[in-house]
Amino acid sequence: QVQLVESGGGLVQAGGSLRLSCAASGRTFRDYVMGWFRQAPGKEREFVARIRTGGSIDYAGSVKGRFTVSRDLAENTLYLLMNSLSPEDTAVYYCAAVLPRQRATINYYMVPSNYDYWGQGTQVTVSS
Repeated sequence: QVQLVESGGGLVQAGGSLRLSCAASGRTFRDYVMGWFRQAPGKEREFVARIRTGGSIDYAGSVKGRFTVSRDLAENTLYLLMNSLSPEDTAVYYCAAVLPRQRATINYYMVPSNYDYWGQGTQVTVSS
C-alpha cells in the first residue's frame, strides 16, 4: 500500500503559479504510476497528468504547456508545477497511485476509477 498527502494549494491570481506536492509513504514510490487529477465544484474528477514508472509523462490537453509533472524518487514526492493559471483551473487537486497494469492502453491511466490510492486533495483557487 501507499499513502499520499498533497500540499501546496492556495489562492492565486490569474496568470500566477503554484507548485503542488504529493508526499508518498509506504511501498516503494517508484513502483507506481502516479497521476494528478482535479475536481471542480459540480464537475466530475478529471485527468490532469500522469507519470509512469519509467518516467514518461502525459498531460491533459487543457494543461499541456502550462503544467509540469516531476518526481523526486529519493524523497518519494510527486510535484505539479502549474504556470499561467486561469480561473478555469480552480479545483481540488488530487494525486493518485496505481501499480502498472500489463498491456494498459494510453487512456487507462487517465481514468480516475483505475487508480487504487488517493490523497485527500488540496484546494487551488485562481481569482480573475
